[in-house]
Amino acid sequence: MNADIPLFVGVDVGGTNIKVGIVDDEGRTVAQTKFPTIADKEPSHSIEKAKQSIEKLLEESGRSLDDVAAVGLGTPGPMDIEAGVILTPSNLPAWRNAPVRDLLAKATGKPVTYANDAAAASFGEYWIGSGRQFGSLVLITLGTGVGGGIIVNDFSIDGAHSHGAEIGHVTIDTSESARRCPCGTMGHLEAYASATAVVARCSEALSGGAKSLLTAEMGEASPLSALMISQAANQGDELSLSIIDETAKYLGRGIATLAHVIDPEVFILGGAMDFGGSASHVGRQFIDGVIAETKKIVFPVLAEKLVVRYAELGGDAGFVGAAGLARTEYLKRKNA
Repeated sequence: MNADIPLFVGVDVGGTNIKVGIVDDEGRTVAQTKFPTIADKEPSHSIEKAKQSIEKLLEESGRSLDDVAAVGLGTPGPMDIEAGVILTPSNLPAWRNAPVRDLLAKATGKPVTYANDAAAASFGEYWIGSGRQFGSLVLITLGTGVGGGIIVNDFSIDGAHSHGAEIGHVTIDTSESARRCPCGTMGHLEAYASATAVVARCSEALSGGAKSLLTAEMGEASPLSALMISQAANQGDELSLSIIDETAKYLGRGIATLAHVIDPEVFILGGAMDFGGSASHVGRQFIDGVIAETKKIVFPVLAEKLVVRYAELGGDAGFVGAAGLARTEYLKRKNA
């Protein structure tokens, strides 16, 4: 009831769930919910469910659509942001070439700002998260793959073809033995620093006879995961610690390239694979390793000014950032 009007809605579409949040003018979450993504049906079904969720959240909060100025929508790519169309999402087969921005605008009767889901999460961290005191940032999300976003002075760097900030596809290894990225190209950062890559490298070491606490934990019921590696590292497992240290070096090489190209004020690490984050010894060791490797490669002034920290908003970053991008566009229209 103390929310600052106008309100903004953020809709964060994932392959499994869609998160919907009502955010006030200061970035505070008024209400939020989520529901399963209807991935095998055309997006109009999920859009209608999103509309119903928005109306219910507003009613429960004592507000109405009249209090909402704009809506932000984040989806996975590939996408045509300018046209408002999601193109060929691998985890949403029935959404191919769907005009999702306009569908949501029609359903809600509000202007909709469309963004890549990682860009939306980046803006969330920029607005009220780890990057709130900075004018520019790069968010790197570490999970099944490596994603991210770039924010500079309230502006998301989406690129001329809606494929900007594809951080996972920065090349860090040009050798003949470079690892293959899921996209098919050799040597990309995602092939080395994603959770998938961490598990692959650890599995190879175990198959080669490396001793580890993980040997006793693995089985058909408990396949190896990045979380298991992180937990073993926290127990002092040498193999797990070495895999994580190696990952920090790979990520540092990717960050060095981004630092020379973008020179942001801060790099923020998000996603599910944070090895416990700043609350964990292993998490702190990981980020220290990232910083150390980056400083070996970048120009001295960049090394001196380098800031790397963990994200703060967790799973809320997507809908908060989508709402924040909608707010930015609303203010531009209002002040034009």
